[in-house]
Amino acid sequence: MARDSKNQIRMRIHKRIRSRVKGTPDRPRLAVFRSVKHIYAQVIDDTQGHTLAAASSNEKTGANGGNLAGAKSVGKLVAERARDKGIQAVVFDRGGYHYHGRVKALADAAREAGLEL
Repeated sequence: MARDSKNQIRMRIHKRIRSRVKGTPDRPRLAVFRSVKHIYAQVIDDTQGHTLAAASSNEKTGANGGNLAGAKSVGKLVAERARDKGIQAVVFDRGGYHYHGRVKALADAAREAGLEL
């Protein structure tokens, strides 16, 4: 019997999370994707399927997405961009990752920058 890879397990968990977490125009979804080198965050309105704001560590901001400091800077940046668009509150979609480390740092930085999670 073949074992599932870590990404297959994460995708199964993510699918289960997405069955419960929906982004609306009033409270869009803050989705996180984490790779080894970078971290990405998007604010998404699922009713229209549009990305309202986004930030990532591979922009020319000098943030290294592979560590906590990079995740914090991306969280702060996505929160600022969302607030500029008039978004006050979001629902957090951890993307199947554990709420720990870089994912938690991004969420905490977004909260500190004024987003209600």
